[in-house]
Amino acid sequence: MGSLKGQTVLVTGGAKRIGRCICKHLHALGARVLIHYGGSATDAEHTAAECGDAPLFQANLERVDDIRRLFEEVETRVGRLDALVNNAARFTRIDPLEVTEAQWDFIHSVNLKAYFFCAQQAALLMRRQNPGGAGKIVNISSMGAFLAWPEHVHYCASKAGVIALTRGLAKAWAPAITVNSVAPGVIPFEEAEDPEIQAMARKTPAGRPGTGEDIAAAVAYFLQCSQFVTGQTLQVDGGLGLR
Repeated sequence: MGSLKGQTVLVTGGAKRIGRCICKHLHALGARVLIHYGGSATDAEHTAAECGDAPLFQANLERVDDIRRLFEEVETRVGRLDALVNNAARFTRIDPLEVTEAQWDFIHSVNLKAYFFCAQQAALLMRRQNPGGAGKIVNISSMGAFLAWPEHVHYCASKAGVIALTRGLAKAWAPAITVNSVAPGVIPFEEAEDPEIQAMARKTPAGRPGTGEDIAAAVAYFLQCSQFVTGQTLQVDGGLGLR
């Protein structure tokens, strides 16, 4: 396993929840963490303070122009990028008979479109600045990509798209840039006591909900492992997907 010491890693949606856990874990491993946020400025400042006053970058990931500006700012302020963690995402519950075009786009504009354009801009920056154009990209998907969640069909479709995106980009940018994915299961935060979440967690072989730290450790694995590992999805779900 390689070391993250001195490696520069941009985490989208790094201000809170899973993103915050990823930032803190990578910082503890010696990485220089760059934290992107959308509207959660106060949370981003708190997370930055926990990560050695990490640099903050604001952008609306619905807009490709904002994504391009984000990576231009990273290049100007930092100079290089060794890894990207595509984490920012949205989640809503809607009966599929009631999903509107706007609601579909609300999810897919960030959960899938932004992942592609962030990965594209990261790869271009890596090719410009890194020896051999090397780099690593980790996309956060979901077990919703594999399981049938009736009130989250629009969300599940976006996360299934992330799996396909991961595989395609891994092949397109090999061997210099690896692209892998982590698919979390039930990872609650403020909703941890929700009876539905607790019931789902009890049905897993692990017998508990997952934590942000569980996901962060999986991300760190992909950032530290050999370049021989690419195009893979690691299901971090306590066995939720086992049937």
